[in-house]
Amino acid sequence: MDIFNSKKIAQEKLEHIKNGFSAYVESAELAKLIKKEIQVLNLDVYEDATDIGVWFIPNRD
Repeated sequence: MDIFNSKKIAQEKLEHIKNGFSAYVESAELAKLIKKEIQVLNLDVYEDATDIGVWFIPNRD
């Protein structure tokens, strides 16, 4: 997977999260990109890391 595609996929997953939906990624590279953006945007997200991937679950108010 090249950098451009990784960034595009990460942005698509981030849009799901911002809209209140969970997102799942198998790639450590994608998880790292998403975590970085979550911190920049100061989003309240629960991260469930497993051996096979990472779930990003928005916390509800």
